[in-house]
Amino acid sequence: YRALGTCDLIAVPSAFTCPTGEAHWEVLLRARAIETASFVLAPAQGGFHEDGRGTWGRSLVVGPWGEVLARLDHDEPGVLVADLDLSAVDKARSAIPALKNARPFAGP
Repeated sequence: YRALGTCDLIAVPSAFTCPTGEAHWEVLLRARAIETASFVLAPAQGGFHEDGRGTWGRSLVVGPWGEVLARLDHDEPGVLVADLDLSAVDKARSAIPALKNARPFAGP
């Protein structure tokens, strides 16, 4: 995600299982938005599938400060709409000086 840090919007389509989705879905997406100071658009496949596998739908839109801007609170098909103020990206990036000092990992 750090390599995508110059993007204003990052899409993270997913099909998390129900246990991991309930425990980790929102917190991981919020962390990705914060660490990149980008909007995260997270459409999710939800419901039960032919093989019996259940996936955690709950699509989200997260702002660059980590705030949830919109969410679906169910696993059924749906449409999620959010107004995005793209100036929030620059505002968040200027408030987190650590992003200016980022450098590529060179390895051992």
